[in-house]
Amino acid sequence: MVYQELPVIPELLTVLRASWPFPAESITVVDGALDAISRSLDAVARFGDRVIVEDPGFPPFFDLLDQMGIERLPVPVDEHGIVPSVFAAVLTRSPVAVILQPRAQNPTGVSMPAAKAQALARLLSAHKLNADTVVIEDDHSGEISVAPDMSLGRWLPGRVLHVRSYSKSHGPDLRVAALGGSAALVDRIVAGRMLGPGWTSRILQSILHDLLTHGDSIAQIGEARRIYVARQKALAEALTALGWPTGQADGINTWLPVADERDAIVQLADSGIRVAGGAPFVAADRREAFIRVTGGRRSSG
Repeated sequence: MVYQELPVIPELLTVLRASWPFPAESITVVDGALDAISRSLDAVARFGDRVIVEDPGFPPFFDLLDQMGIERLPVPVDEHGIVPSVFAAVLTRSPVAVILQPRAQNPTGVSMPAAKAQALARLLSAHKLNADTVVIEDDHSGEISVAPDMSLGRWLPGRVLHVRSYSKSHGPDLRVAALGGSAALVDRIVAGRMLGPGWTSRILQSILHDLLTHGDSIAQIGEARRIYVARQKALAEALTALGWPTGQADGINTWLPVADERDAIVQLADSGIRVAGGAPFVAADRREAFIRVTGGRRSSG
């Protein structure tokens, strides 16, 4: 009977293990990245706890924490990811978890190099009061990112839950994400799902396996990555030519400072360009204004 089968089909599990950024004890499949992040938070955090978040960061993460009654501890993001000095200071407040986007961070488009990831892992190891702090990583861009899949799990395998979703690379309607880490953490999440959906459709898992292993699909993802890189390069060069050097972002998003958020949105919309206002992405009070530009789809205007 299907009810007695494993939650992950064996052929997909083999592909996931071969490409995982660290040797995870257990890997499961859930219904998309937000489902994975939500279930990870349910497993490690309770009302009144504190969780470190990137600033700017992904608004639904903030909403999840607010809904659970969890205090956000914002840490700014620089051109290589979360800032270690501020991260170290915030660790003194005993967070139960850290939510990171190691590559193609949304909204900034920055990717974390190995040296930065290792530095963060060392800081976590050095704080004895935070021996149980869990790192929840969201790799949302996957193979459309040019950076390698980076994880603090290379240095802290027992304290990392790494999430890899396929909505941006293979289509938002797929609604599948892989979640891997220590058996103690992942098995807790798997057990909790048995009181709800139980497992992610094995039909969808078979489709994902085919997409990850068939030559035509692999080639299409490679072409998509090439197009996104070209768009980001063209945007960065155009902004530099205008005296507005921002550096080239990874993935599909770019984070741009503006004089006034509302005016920038209105003026760009008048030219047929839709962007997102920066305010929802900001976890702490800021005076500066920003917009997020996404190059994932060409405008028809």
